[in-house]
Amino acid sequence: MTPRLTVVGAGPGDPELITLKAIKAISSASVILYDALVNIEILNYASKNVELIYVGKRKGCYAYQQSQINALIVERAFRCGHVIRLKGGDPFIFGRGAEEIEYAKEYAIEVDVVPGISSSSAVPAYQGISLTKRNASESFWVITGTTKFHKISNDIVLAAQSTATVVILMGMGKLSEIVGIFSSEGKSDTAVAVIQNGTRHNEKVGIGTIKTIETIVEEKQLSSPAIIIIGEVVNHRVDLSSIYSKSDSAYINSKFKHQLV
Repeated sequence: MTPRLTVVGAGPGDPELITLKAIKAISSASVILYDALVNIEILNYASKNVELIYVGKRKGCYAYQQSQINALIVERAFRCGHVIRLKGGDPFIFGRGAEEIEYAKEYAIEVDVVPGISSSSAVPAYQGISLTKRNASESFWVITGTTKFHKISNDIVLAAQSTATVVILMGMGKLSEIVGIFSSEGKSDTAVAVIQNGTRHNEKVGIGTIKTIETIVEEKQLSSPAIIIIGEVVNHRVDLSSIYSKSDSAYINSKFKHQLV
């Protein structure tokens, strides 16, 4: 039995947004340590004999401290073999995946990583928001709203000075500060989207501007876990809900055939 750790990205919430490689890894696990943002439906891919350990963190409430998680990984790897560290989104985007791999390597444990679909891009996409778009945005920032010292990230100040789309994860507790930063840069009318439980069946969305978003969040009772998207691309979002009637489809087909002639 070889001690082994695989850090796996579970995707943003929709259980179908998981890779084949992730499913194969999960099915081969002896132990799975999973986070709060992981959709538990994904655990159905595990074997019947797997040991499941919840190690999630929510709003300052920790099932395990990070040092305890690191110790669990090592202990279970030597005792049970293949440990899967299952994380929401992508484990290398604010997921501490690299830290846990580095710790395991200190004990000569075999390590691997399976990237996941990041919520930073998938959640906006499910609402028809393209983070980059011609004539609207040439780049985007992905920033944590709250640092390990529980303060707002200084990068948000820099991002507010740019023309890029700004995606803020773990920022709901700092929303007032974020609004203040963008307002001070003269961007009170900049479009904002707040998406809670993105890609899941209970997804909730609020669309507004820097000067209105706090009121909208309160009215819609939006809270964590949520993603904040700031930028002109929010105004350019694509309507993904359009469903054509049979007569519409017939018209579109005839128009397409006419163009081919």
